[in-house]
Amino acid sequence: MQGTWALPLLHERITSFETPLEKAALPLKLVCEVLDQGPISLWDSEYGCASFIQLTADTPCDKLMRLRSNRVLYGPPPDYCGRGRPRKHGQKFKLSDQSTWWLPEEKMELEDEKLSHLRIRCWGKLHFYNSAAHPMELILVERLDETGQRTHRPLWLVWTGETRPALDTLWSVYLRRFCVDHWDRFIKQRLHWCLPHLGTAEQTAVWSALMPLMTWQLWPLKSSCPRPSTPMAKNTDSSDPRTGG
Repeated sequence: MQGTWALPLLHERITSFETPLEKAALPLKLVCEVLDQGPISLWDSEYGCASFIQLTADTPCDKLMRLRSNRVLYGPPPDYCGRGRPRKHGQKFKLSDQSTWWLPEEKMELEDEKLSHLRIRCWGKLHFYNSAAHPMELILVERLDETGQRTHRPLWLVWTGETRPALDTLWSVYLRRFCVDHWDRFIKQRLHWCLPHLGTAEQTAVWSALMPLMTWQLWPLKSSCPRPSTPMAKNTDSSDPRTGG
């Protein structure tokens, strides 16, 4: 689906007995069980961590996650020397320290209609410290000006799955994740999700469950309802047509 709409399947409260990572991992598993093929799931930087990688390791889907710029990843360990315990981690890769980067496995530059000139680099076989058994591919997306200088904060992504899509299209897939933010703002501002002051957690859960239902009912109408017409410009003529002044 194109555009800025997100069609939610489940909207539940996170209890005090679970974490946001655990809450997100379970619905992802349930969705993948009813699909014919594994989807590409998109995740914000809160989920770009070793804990979420471990929680979803057995879920048959691809994951594309944003990383915070202060994250540290590790390359593959060196070959076993035959003495002592085999190493799990290789060279450090600090996102905020370019001196720790090695040459990327893939690199390209392209022109985007909205974002202009982009440079994309990809490094393979990296992992978080606490999930060494789950290698990932690291992707850096940068917006450049005419002189080749970076104009905005870089976008760091990691991908894990079976077969990675082409690099020139994979980065744009992540832009669909921002539709979740649009939907969150929509239910707060238009559907008044946070307006009622309900007395119990059960009442809050029922009210929250209505948000996806209302969204699905409104979605078919979005293309058939025209946008509001532009208000007429205010007449700045000081003459009065009734008097001819």
